[in-house]
Amino acid sequence: MSKKEELIQLVTEAYKVSGTSITLGAPKYENEVLSGTQIKAPLKTFNRHGLIAGATGTGKTKTLQNLAEQLSVNGVPSLLMDIKGDLSGISQAGSANQKILDRHTAIGIEWIPEAMPTEFLSISNEKGVRMRATISEFGPVLLSKILELNDVQSGVISMIFKYCDDRQLPLLDIKDFRKVCQFLQTEDGKKQIESDYGLASSSSIGAIMRNILEIEQQGADLFFGEPSFEVEDLLRKDERGYGYCNVMRLTDLQAKPGLFSTFMLCLLAEIYEKFPERGDQDKPVLCIFIDEAHLIFKEASKSLLNQITTIVKLIRSKGVGLYFITQDPTDVPEEVLGQLGMKLQHALRAFTEKDRKAIKTIAENFPPSDFYKTSDLLTSLGIGEALVTVLNEKGIPTPLVHTYLTAPKTRMDVISEQELSDIVKHSELATKYNVDIDRESAFEILSGKLEKHNKPVKEEVEEQEEQEPKTSGRKEKSTMEKVMNSSVTRTIVREVARGLLGVLGLKSSSTRRKNSSWF
Repeated sequence: MSKKEELIQLVTEAYKVSGTSITLGAPKYENEVLSGTQIKAPLKTFNRHGLIAGATGTGKTKTLQNLAEQLSVNGVPSLLMDIKGDLSGISQAGSANQKILDRHTAIGIEWIPEAMPTEFLSISNEKGVRMRATISEFGPVLLSKILELNDVQSGVISMIFKYCDDRQLPLLDIKDFRKVCQFLQTEDGKKQIESDYGLASSSSIGAIMRNILEIEQQGADLFFGEPSFEVEDLLRKDERGYGYCNVMRLTDLQAKPGLFSTFMLCLLAEIYEKFPERGDQDKPVLCIFIDEAHLIFKEASKSLLNQITTIVKLIRSKGVGLYFITQDPTDVPEEVLGQLGMKLQHALRAFTEKDRKAIKTIAENFPPSDFYKTSDLLTSLGIGEALVTVLNEKGIPTPLVHTYLTAPKTRMDVISEQELSDIVKHSELATKYNVDIDRESAFEILSGKLEKHNKPVKEEVEEQEEQEPKTSGRKEKSTMEKVMNSSVTRTIVREVARGLLGVLGLKSSSTRRKNSSWF
């Protein structure tokens, strides 16, 4: 038996699926596509997570798009992180060309264009369904991790949340949290929190407020608020039973990895909390594709990374699959990489000695093969080709196969602004979430208390003005001095100054010493 025949026999046995499956493509050997033999991944193992890696321009995004399409057809919704802005085409049927037709003829599968049901989501100013969460939903532990606070400051955060819970002060957005911090620095606020919960030093509260200001300057004020997005809305299907492809538009967050990490951690934590235990079923309930995954891990602190790793390990039992898309597999921490059952490795580039050593290391992480020299193949794969290994129905890794991948059936290009606007305009979720709610919360309640506290001073100033001649420039100056020296005015001036420093890209000396900006 020839090597080619041995490979065909191996692939036929190893990739045989009795239940529903997703077709990835056909095996390729010595530059020949082995038609009639297909590489399939069991749908029931898609909650075991996966990795799509490869250099720029090798077809990672189209592989992601292809998987999301086939999942949708099988009734599995997905959430797609669109960092580069090139996934919107999944909402429109593709156009046939000779390259696509030739590819599918070689694989032995008919190519039929089809649009997928799509929702466009946003956590910033991008057009789409607004996704928000309240400060209260984040909770003290997660908020402390995001802000990278020390143990003492984290303890103060817990005290603040407890204080607000006991006094029914809703923490909905950033201005609520800031107002609570300001109130707790007043004489009345200090007495209340110290008598019931313990000492909250001004320095700790000040550090917390500075970190809150940093995240606000990076756009987090758009993320925190109401109405809160309900993660169950990610599980919608259309009238045909196709799962929705929920495209998260993140093109304006490429320079803000911290906000991206915050959103992802909050989303995964919410899904883990809200979704019931399912174990291994015939298919997952949701698959999440995280493009440019290095943005999550690049700026993550150790505690934040541990949190993400824990969720990756546990969320599988909720019927959720996570797929990380990145240029280099080493962008993903080993603790996470070891949890990924499906690996689709596109071509890598070796321009330096360091690159060649990295490729050798990456090749060693794949199952050994009697048919391919993995380290050489990694640098010679064509566009739309990948080294593939998945988990079979018994959860056992399949042999590594050079695979000629199928092409997406949706448009492989961005859609127009008009097409995007039409989809958002007719979205049921946009009607539900694209409204601004600013109900009475901690900001309004504590603002009233602060106003009442400062009222006697205001009345005294007004009484003096009535007693003095209005033409007295000296008395007018005296009144102005009193106003400028009031605690409220000093607070306003301080906040404006911090905002200006943020706009200019500057930091205070204490912030520079800390050197641990969240973004």
